[in-house]
Amino acid sequence: DAFELYYDDNVTMQENGQPATIGKEANRIREKEFLNNITEFRGAKVLHIAIGDNISYVTWSYDYTHKEWGIRNYTQLSVQHWENGKIIREQF
Repeated sequence: DAFELYYDDNVTMQENGQPATIGKEANRIREKEFLNNITEFRGAKVLHIAIGDNISYVTWSYDYTHKEWGIRNYTQLSVQHWENGKIIREQF
């Protein structure tokens, strides 16, 4: 529901140095593929949030097992750029 409500139709999402994925539908597919490869989910927790003019930051703590990557336990910073109440660019 949050994806539908807060992400722009032309959102660009980028994981580290990987090529950006452009468009809500392409990112929805990418996110579903990621979630479908999780074999055990132990938790996700927001550690920090910062909000500024048309930008927000969220620090996440994740713990899960992925079909291809194995056990993953890490902290991730997500940066969202906003325009007209929607996320237009997100970087991880």
